[in-house]
Amino acid sequence: MTNINTVDNNAINAWLPVTASRNAKWWYSAFHNLTAMVGAGVLTLPYAMSMMGWGPGSVILIMSWVITLFTLWQMVEMHEMEPGVRSDRYHELGQKAFGEKLGLYIVVPQQLLVEVGTCIVYMVTGGKSLKKFLETVCPSCQKIRSSYWIMIFASVNFALSLLPNFNSISAVSLAAAVMSITYSTIAWVASLKRGTVPNVDYGYKAHSTADAVFNFMTAMGDVAFAYAGHNVVLEIQATIPSTPEKPSKIAMWKGVIVAYLGVGFCYFPVAFIGYYVFGNSVDDNILITLEKPTWLIAAANMFVIIHVIGGYQVFSMPVFDMMETFLVKRMKFPPCFTLRFVARTIFEALPLPQHLTFYHVSYGLDCTNQRDLAYLG
Repeated sequence: MTNINTVDNNAINAWLPVTASRNAKWWYSAFHNLTAMVGAGVLTLPYAMSMMGWGPGSVILIMSWVITLFTLWQMVEMHEMEPGVRSDRYHELGQKAFGEKLGLYIVVPQQLLVEVGTCIVYMVTGGKSLKKFLETVCPSCQKIRSSYWIMIFASVNFALSLLPNFNSISAVSLAAAVMSITYSTIAWVASLKRGTVPNVDYGYKAHSTADAVFNFMTAMGDVAFAYAGHNVVLEIQATIPSTPEKPSKIAMWKGVIVAYLGVGFCYFPVAFIGYYVFGNSVDDNILITLEKPTWLIAAANMFVIIHVIGGYQVFSMPVFDMMETFLVKRMKFPPCFTLRFVARTIFEALPLPQHLTFYHVSYGLDCTNQRDLAYLG
């Protein structure tokens, strides 16, 4: 009976999205991690610097880079603490730490909250960026409601969501990683070319202790938001082959180093050059401060669209894996394309009202605060 169960379990793992393909190279982990980590939050870093100042801002930004790299190294090491025994999923590591049931109860809700929440944000961001791109390149075209653009973006993601496993989305993830570096580079190169604004001010914005504390905590949140992706690290490493002579952590760590060099290339120039050029006059989206030249906004929005398409796939793949694991192992459905198609269609369709609700809430906040972190421009 044990042998039969083992065979069945191996067959199921060979079908599930995270463990179906284990032939990834180290560079797969590089662009998967870069896609998961770098997001449009990088464009808020000069604003975060303006609320903390040169000293605290530089320390916080550099320490965040070091600390998150260290914690990521810990996770890479814990993926295979015993030879031949891999923690392919975040909750499997949680089960080793807290027990079979408690580990699930602690990890799964938090991981789902982060990953589904990120997918919702990316859906809204992609839809609004599509709308902004069309309005920028064709101002005379008939305007279409953002809700429809979100549904169009959802259709693109639905088509890509039918790709079966992590390695099958590698090309999409690679394109997303390249785009994240590209729009980050646009931000700091355009700032550097513009030059320091007259009467630039680097003093603290706050006029009271309460304002100073609030600004500092807001800036800390912006920096923390910029460093993401840890919740998919184990699933990414699960796609890399592992042997006693060459464990998966070797290739994974090489990819992580390359990814974090990319993170540093994106984050530090944008934060430091953006703040140096504009000082306290920088907006919470540096591209807005650059006075929206048409070519810049159009290009940046297109790069963001491509990036969030790839990011959506990276963050949704572990969710698909959880759904399909539950349906096959608990509900005893046979693993097949029909099951995958139905499950992923439901995932794409059910949150759509939440996507549209999130858009209307963010739109209301934008009208009130004139702050738009969801799309460029």
